[in-house]
Formats: sequence, C-alpha cells, structure tokens
Amino acid sequence: MSSTATRSRQPAFRCTECGWSSAKWVGRCGDCQAWGSVEESQPAIRPTASGTGSAVPIAEVDAQASAAVSSGLAEFDRVLGGGVVPGSVLLLAGEPGVGKSTLLLEVAASWARSGQRTLYVSAEESAAQVRLRADRTGGLDSSLYLAAETDLAGVLAHVEQVQPSLLVVDSVQAVGSTEVDGVPGGVTQVRDVAATLVQVAKRRSIATILVGHVTKDGTVAGPRVLEHLVDVVLTFDGEQSSRLRMIRATKNRHGPVDEVGCFDLAEDGIVEVPDPTGRFVSRHQSPVSGTCVTVTMEGRRPLLAEIQALVAPSPAGTPRRAVVGMEAARINMILAVLERRAGIRVGGSEVYVSTVGGARLTDPTADLAVAIAVASAVSNTVPPHRLVAMGEVGLAGEVRRVPSLSQRVGEAARLGFTHALVPSDLGPHPERHRPVSGITMLDVPELHAALRVLGLVSRSAQSAGNPE
Repeated sequence: MSSTATRSRQPAFRCTECGWSSAKWVGRCGDCQAWGSVEESQPAIRPTASGTGSAVPIAEVDAQASAAVSSGLAEFDRVLGGGVVPGSVLLLAGEPGVGKSTLLLEVAASWARSGQRTLYVSAEESAAQVRLRADRTGGLDSSLYLAAETDLAGVLAHVEQVQPSLLVVDSVQAVGSTEVDGVPGGVTQVRDVAATLVQVAKRRSIATILVGHVTKDGTVAGPRVLEHLVDVVLTFDGEQSSRLRMIRATKNRHGPVDEVGCFDLAEDGIVEVPDPTGRFVSRHQSPVSGTCVTVTMEGRRPLLAEIQALVAPSPAGTPRRAVVGMEAARINMILAVLERRAGIRVGGSEVYVSTVGGARLTDPTADLAVAIAVASAVSNTVPPHRLVAMGEVGLAGEVRRVPSLSQRVGEAARLGFTHALVPSDLGPHPERHRPVSGITMLDVPELHAALRVLGLVSRSAQSAGNPE
C-alpha cells in the first residue's frame, strides 16, 4: 500500500461545530473555541474522478446549456438574476418557521406546472405532511414527485428513477451517508452529502436547491466549505410578528447579490409581493406628530419606510431609550447630535423610536428622517404630510449625500409624495441627479437647517444648540 493511501486512512479529529481538524484529540477546538466538540472521524477513501472529455477552445463551449430558466416566481427569479441555471446548486438558509419549505414547495410546483419533472425530497417531514401542505397551497401537479428519504443512497436512487430537471432537498443537514462516519448534520456528513449532490447536479444538469439550517447567530450551520461548494447562497428571513418575508443572495455565481425578493406568508401559502412599499408606511386619518417617511434601498429596489418617534417625560432618574427596527447605537448618536447641534433637548426624556410594518433599516439614509421624527415629537409639531427625508447625519450636524438619490426620489414621486428633503451635497457628479417630475426637492446642508425649513426648531434653539 502506498504511503499516500496509508496517510489517508489515518484517523483525524475534527470539530463538529466548525470543521477544524487536528492530528490528535484536544478538549477544546483551536478555531471556534468550543469545548467537547472535537471527535475522531475516519474519512472515506474515494476514487479519483475521471475527466469528462478533452479540453476545447472556450469559444466552442455551448453557452445555451447554462441559460437561466424561469422558476415561475418573478420575485425568486429577480434575486437569482433571471432564473435558475440548469446544473446549478442553490443553498437556501433561514430560521426555523420562517417559511423555507413553503417557499420551495411553491417553486417546485411552479416548475412542475411548466411540464418539467420535479423531485421534492423531504428528509424532515413525512410524505403525508408535505402532501397536506401542498393541498393547502395548491401545489399538486402530476409532474411533481415527492419522496421522504434520509439516506443519500436513497436520494440518488430517486433521482435515477424520476430523472428530474429540478431537485429540492429539505434539508441537507438531515440527509446522511452510510459511507462516511458521523451522524447526519455533522461536519463530515454534511460535506460529503453536499459534495455528492453537487457532482450529480453538474453531471446530469439538474438544478438543485438545498435547504440549510442556521445557527443561533444566523450563519449557515455546518462546515464553511458548504457555502463554497454551491453556486448560490440565499437567505430567507422575516419577523415572526409580520407576514412579510424577504429573500436575498449572499453569493451568486450567475447574477447580482444586491437584489431582494419579497413574499407574503399567508395561511394558504406564500404569495409574491412585487410592490412592498405600502407595508412599511402607515395610513393616518389625520396628521400626527413624531412621524417621518424615508426611502431606503433593499438591493437595487427602493422602499419607502415610515419612522415613528415618541418622546415622554421620564418618571425615573435614568430615561429609557427603546428602538425597534433600527440600530440602537445609531439612534443614540442622532439624539446626541440633535441636542448638541440643533438645541433639541431630549437628555431627560424617554425616547422611543420604531419602524412601521416590521421593517429593519440599516441604511444611514434614514438618519435625517429619524431626527425629524424625534424633533417633531418634542415640539408636538406635525411635519408636512407628503414629505420624504433622505440623508446621513454626521457628528458635526452636516447632512451627507446618499447613493441612488434620483431612484429614491422617483419612487417617492410615484407613490404621491410632493416634497423631498435631500442633502445639498450631491457628490462629484451632480448631473446624474436629474429633477423628478411631480416632486419638489428641498436641499439642506445641515441638520438645524433642515429642522428650520420644516418649522421644527426656532432660531433661538439653533443658537442654544451651537454655542460659539
């Protein structure tokens, strides 16, 4: 026996949490620092894969073989860059109960309705359970095949029998292989199962979607190599209190990674939401103080979001600061800028800031809208009803420029807004920001100027907030 084969048969010790390997057993992982996660594993010896043919000039390769095919869901295709590429492998990850299985059952049913054979493998639910969900969502079709299987060999046998053009495996952590040591869901098992399914997908040109679990911090469970093996990594998330679900691509070999798809998780299935803006803006019967609308970007899609603020006297010595849907540290920074640069006194008051409809805003463009909402709540003054505010607020009180301004203003004009409060600094190419018909642009250089334009701060308060 060769020395190479001898070394390959020597037992190795791997961390079941992150995949770190060691030549000897240790009580604590040297990478993720987890205790008791290092176990002995015997890697399987696999024959070397042979080539599929001779090399050819790149210009002679058939590009049509990798043309994207529509999944039947426009929002899903938007994130993928036009559709599903035959032979590609997609990994969809999300928290338990977010609707991953419901979404993929709808994708499989839509694919089957186009006359193409589809195989849905459920490794976590019985076939009867999946059938009940399909009855509820209207996902029954003669071209959709269903199998409940947890063994990799059984999955491959179903693929050989059905010959599908789309394969869905729910989930990759629940499928195990008898040829590899370890339990299903372990690092070695997940890596081997995923690698085998990728090889089958490439060899047979089968579009494959794998469902992946996530850890407590939101990352994909299993070895990091899992994300390297697949072509596309998708995340499916949403607040448990809201029916809105969003799908994003964190890796995409066939398209962009800055798109987002929106879905509504209803009782009778999942429905596409091509225009989700209205879900993040409330409808007030009369003007209300402490509110302001901004335009954020989810990928390349502009979305309007309403920010609400409430300022109340503090009954305790230490006033509360409660934030929902935004980063608390950034809200505290804006409150400090308001008090120091604009004379808006909030230090002794409780401040509550929240978004509408479960929106989560990480775009600093919302800074100006937050400041206006808080200032409006302090003075109990109602800002203009059809106004949107966009701008990043700096520590010196300046309002900084934002990207894709014309696209944001155009979306606000489409939804009936008449005024847009924007930064004076339009960047090195102001000619790119063309005027938008139907909306008036109000450019402001600093925060106190923006508040003065809206009548939310007096000149005396401005002087108090900017001592010489």
